[in-house]
Amino acid sequence: MAPVPITVPSVGESITEGTIARWLKPDGAPVQAGEPLLELETDKATTVVPAPGSGVLKIDTAEGQTVAIGAAVGTIDPSGTPAAAPEPEPKPKPKPAEPSASAPSAPERPGGRGQRPEQPEPAPTAAAPAQPDRGGDRPLSPAVRRLVAEQDVDVARVAGTGPGGRVIKGDVLTFLESPATTPAAPPSTARPATPWPKAHEHDRPAAAPTKPAAAAPVAVTDQAAGGPPPRETRQRMSGLRQRIAQRLVEVQQTAAILTTFNEADMTRVMELRALYKEPFQKAHGTALGFMSFFVKASIEALKAFPALNARIDGNEIVYQNFYDIGVAVSTERGLMVPVIRDADRLSFAGIEKAIAGFAAKARDGTIRVDDLQGGTFTITNGGIFGSLLSTPILNPPQSGILGMHAIKKRPVVVEDQIVIRPMMYLALSYDHRLVDGREAVSFLVRVKDCIENPERMMLET
Repeated sequence: MAPVPITVPSVGESITEGTIARWLKPDGAPVQAGEPLLELETDKATTVVPAPGSGVLKIDTAEGQTVAIGAAVGTIDPSGTPAAAPEPEPKPKPKPAEPSASAPSAPERPGGRGQRPEQPEPAPTAAAPAQPDRGGDRPLSPAVRRLVAEQDVDVARVAGTGPGGRVIKGDVLTFLESPATTPAAPPSTARPATPWPKAHEHDRPAAAPTKPAAAAPVAVTDQAAGGPPPRETRQRMSGLRQRIAQRLVEVQQTAAILTTFNEADMTRVMELRALYKEPFQKAHGTALGFMSFFVKASIEALKAFPALNARIDGNEIVYQNFYDIGVAVSTERGLMVPVIRDADRLSFAGIEKAIAGFAAKARDGTIRVDDLQGGTFTITNGGIFGSLLSTPILNPPQSGILGMHAIKKRPVVVEDQIVIRPMMYLALSYDHRLVDGREAVSFLVRVKDCIENPERMMLET
């Protein structure tokens, strides 16, 4: 049977290329149809590409390479033979020391103290070790593994910058170019300094020991071992990070962004969560978090002030009569904003399940481009990282984004009494081309009222 080509799938209408972030199977490995084969990173998300058939994998494109949609990056040979694992080279036997007339054997040694044999018998550990697999247990691409073998690099000392800390070719080249990196001393059967044989341990002189032979210099490249770190390192921006940077600059240049602030007393929400935490978990199989309250509150405010749910298209204002709420999720690959479709139709449990599902997919790298597209309004929670106050940036072409922050106990005045309450600062960034200040401030006051009186969201008043 003819080999089956592995082609880069289409992952979105506007996406024309991607980067091979990681091969999940090594070259020559047997694979089954539908088995995860590689991770394809685009400017919007990372997609896992399954194997198109069963057979033996042949990799034609290395990790880190940018490929066009539809391009072939390898093949699967249904009649191929899996590559056998390389057998470790046998360790050479230690060469015995030649007998010397001036070096008597241990049983017949003279009784004089402090005498050292001229040629002590080398210990078995002094034998030259076999060439190790410098990749260790860390998965490497064929190109990286070949470079590691040619340059005799210990991958354990190379900091990986690829997905999940994976070592890519650029990491190895940066390690080799580092000024602190010096070639390690070649293996030798002779000890750097001749120690006392164990049979003569009790004959070691107690005073004025002879100066040991100078040991071969050891290369110190690890920062933890005292070596200086490189003054600077370079790392290629991922496609996702490039896209984030591009969009953030675009929105700053094309929108008139303004931010208004308020604060909300979180007492009632926290009391409800504490009261219904366990029953909610048992009934719905998910935790009751703060985000569902803010999604519901934002929807109530969007219904009252529809300009925050609209967008500008040329010279027209497009009012969107549906509520697809984006929830920002931070991952190792960068910030992602999965969208909860028709969030106004979901219950608190439905919103919490959707958020938990998106967060798990974003962390695992299985989130789809469709999950990130669209959205009419966005909510971001910097409070989980300890942020007290910030000015969120719009997610174009949306006209508003709500920023949540850390809950801190502060003294506030309630009915002319100073009391301690758990307070959260809220920030609303909006496009002033479309939204007036009165609407933005009123929107945030509506969110505040819903949070401080969560029963209003349930009664829709």
